[in-house]
Amino acid sequence: MTPRPLLFLAPMAGVTNTVFRRLCKGFGADVLTTEFVSAEGILHRNERTKRYLEFHPEERPLGVQLFGANPAHLAEAARAVIDWVNPDFIDLNLGCPVNKVVCKNGGSSLLRDCPLLASVAGTVVKAAGDVPVTAKIRIGWDAHSVNAVEVSRILEAEGIRRIAVHGRTKAQGYSGPADWAVIGEVAKSVSVPVIGNGDISSAAIALQRLQETRVAGLMIGRAAMHHPWIFSEIRQVLAGMPCPEPPALEQQWELIFLHCAKEIEWWGGREDLAMRSMRARLMAYTRGMPGGPRLREQLQRVESLDQVREIAGR
Repeated sequence: MTPRPLLFLAPMAGVTNTVFRRLCKGFGADVLTTEFVSAEGILHRNERTKRYLEFHPEERPLGVQLFGANPAHLAEAARAVIDWVNPDFIDLNLGCPVNKVVCKNGGSSLLRDCPLLASVAGTVVKAAGDVPVTAKIRIGWDAHSVNAVEVSRILEAEGIRRIAVHGRTKAQGYSGPADWAVIGEVAKSVSVPVIGNGDISSAAIALQRLQETRVAGLMIGRAAMHHPWIFSEIRQVLAGMPCPEPPALEQQWELIFLHCAKEIEWWGGREDLAMRSMRARLMAYTRGMPGGPRLREQLQRVESLDQVREIAGR
């Protein structure tokens, strides 16, 4: 019997903290990963890095995603993370397109240096011991250097146990359509599980991608930011049931209030800090809501949960 495809929440900087991850887990996400963590930050034991590593047992299976370009430092960071929090896997960020990461030869920059990429992967795999190491990549640096198949074969040879492929190049950033033909080629070219990522915005599209490729699972990123119940929608469709209706507006606001309350709790009751950190998340939730532009204009200045309730008219 073919196992059900796994649903992954994509690691997103500033988004996928423990609060949001638990919300998505409640909607049916199977596998979670922390937002990316600097290997150098771990080695310096700074407080911000420590916060990135926080998670609850209910989030398992959970991986810690590391980025960097120095194989020895990444290996040491992987060992430190395993000692501190005992994650279920270590994930290597080999696809981040953000310039502040790329300029330090991290993220998708490694796609241009396959010998260094191989060294990073192999060194971390050895350092992690029995803890599986996975990787997330893009299909290439730009349209002239799409090398995801080559990169994935290198990663498999170095002991990487699972590969998530975002169907865009570094040059594309998040614009233009994700190239699922390349993702499909990767899935056919390696024996480790391949997880497809990019433009999965509905259960119908999720089902289509699974039917078109040999991917072992799907990774959802930006769509989860404005409708995290997408995981339950995909699960129902994969089970052969009709896609459920989206939550009513009242239910959506209740989810927003819950998210805010959990964020305040995570910030140790510091409502001002929690709500400032929530502003971008609140604006994402309003996508598709009646009066969305006006709501976003108001929500970008909130400092309390009561203000959110007032804006919602609740």
